[in-house]
Amino acid sequence: MKKLIVNATAIAIATLLVTAGCTGNKQPSDGLITVDVTASYPEKELILQDFMDVEYVALETTDEFVTQGYPLDVGKDVIMVKNQVNDGDIFIFDRKTGKGLKKINRKGQGGEEYAYVLRLKLDEDNGEMFVNDHYGMKIVVYDMDGNFKRSFKHKEGAMYNHIYNFDRDNLICHDGFFSNDGEANRQSLMIISKQDGSITREIQIPFKEKKIPVLISKDEANGMVYSAGPGERPIIPYFGDWLIVELSADTVYRYSPDHTMTPLIVRTPSIQNMDPEIFLLPAAVTSRYDFMETVKKEFDFAANKGFPETDLVYDKKEKAIYKYVVYNDDYTVKKTVSPKSFPINAEIAALQILQADQLVEAYEKGELKGRLKELAAGLDEESNPVIMLMKHKEL
Repeated sequence: MKKLIVNATAIAIATLLVTAGCTGNKQPSDGLITVDVTASYPEKELILQDFMDVEYVALETTDEFVTQGYPLDVGKDVIMVKNQVNDGDIFIFDRKTGKGLKKINRKGQGGEEYAYVLRLKLDEDNGEMFVNDHYGMKIVVYDMDGNFKRSFKHKEGAMYNHIYNFDRDNLICHDGFFSNDGEANRQSLMIISKQDGSITREIQIPFKEKKIPVLISKDEANGMVYSAGPGERPIIPYFGDWLIVELSADTVYRYSPDHTMTPLIVRTPSIQNMDPEIFLLPAAVTSRYDFMETVKKEFDFAANKGFPETDLVYDKKEKAIYKYVVYNDDYTVKKTVSPKSFPINAEIAALQILQADQLVEAYEKGELKGRLKELAAGLDEESNPVIMLMKHKEL
């Protein structure tokens, strides 16, 4: 088992130098971004199409292909989606036309089946799909027709909640396990073999005390335990590399295919000194902007409300941080769009589900234009959703 060790002292010195060199909202020119999670930043309005290419895929609706359209992965030729309910259906649609190609369901308790599809990753080079069975704590591998090939367990004591293709032979995974007492495994990022799940490399990120963004409430009378937390994005494709995020650390790193790890974002004040904590969660990264959010660890279980968040963006050209709002220019009115979905791959930075009934209403009001207007003209309120892909754009 190989482990990557980072010099924590060197990182601490770099952090101090960066913090000392910052003045106001402007960032230094050494490549590191410093984010004060308690600061109030100026606001900025952005138009999505100015910095991303947008592709719309209207999922075909037939008696066989009726879906809520929750995206699992997007390949060169296909889009994989599922329903929000745990019915086991995996739908494969043609990316160019939106035509339904295949529906797979291998839900069950057998060795060749899955209990719950949390994530799915396509490996188009090898003609395989990796289904992350969260409840079964295993990854089941099928070919593109849904035929079983092999399966392997998550690392003992771990529960993978994010998986990505790292290279032809390996996946990069995040362990999201936590106990009912809020305890979690110290290190959560690893690279595993696509063949048998064995650990190729553990990624060691230095920090003092483990912090998790999840809050837990115990109902002793009914013997129930409830948990709530924000959506994490611990692994983000980054122009051939990866952003890797350990919320217990004050540094976000850029991780390369040769396993070198470079500091990219430094947060202040330290997460180790906050109560309640304010977490920094990176989101989509583009050639011009790096999106992120701060989330405060507060939640009211009775009201089912909490985790207040602030959307931030780092402008690489201006070397400054802003609060932001992004508008979709395919609407004639101001329609916001979020770049905070789970990142897909090196091509697609973010995506969004556009519900058919809302598109039909917008079309009837004359609020759409371009390709989105064309697609909406062929929908009715019962149609499958349209998937909006936000792709990297050279500026």
